Amino acid sequence: MFKEMRRKEKKLNKKDIISLLEKTNYGTLSICLDNGYAYGVPVNFVYNNEAIYFHCAKEGQKIQAISANNKVSFSIVNNIELLPSKFDTNYESVIIFGKAYEVFENEKKEALLAFINKYSKDYIKEGKDYIEKAHNKTKVIKIEIKHIDGKGQK
Repeated sequence: MFKEMRRKEKKLNKKDIISLLEKTNYGTLSICLDNGYAYGVPVNFVYNNEAIYFHCAKEGQKIQAISANNKVSFSIVNNIELLPSKFDTNYESVIIFGKAYEVFENEKKEALLAFINKYSKDYIKEGKDYIEKAHNKTKVIKIEIKHIDGKGQK
């Protein structure tokens, strides 16, 4: 269903892929709009329980598109080093294909806590209080990973 990576010598192993997902702050969610256009939007995210989670408003273009077609892709790039004299770039990247679903109850709160742990680790107690007050004002979407590849050049 998914093509093999052409440049196999650049393929990242699973450990490196997971490390990159854990330390990268933003990724690009790509979805298909009802007008047929692709829509790529940067989102902050967490990798938790072998899935990608992001949060968003309760309504809007992302939610509408995912409701119509939950097949998505998600990509990240990190450790970028431009090499001007070589006309090249060092980088590490990951691309994911999966299905996006809204999560609820415990899984939603666990994902929101993972956001606090990743982005606000010095404010865990305040983050938990914030989750209790605000979790009903946001949606949490899980990308169930169907295929993942990582690529790098150093």
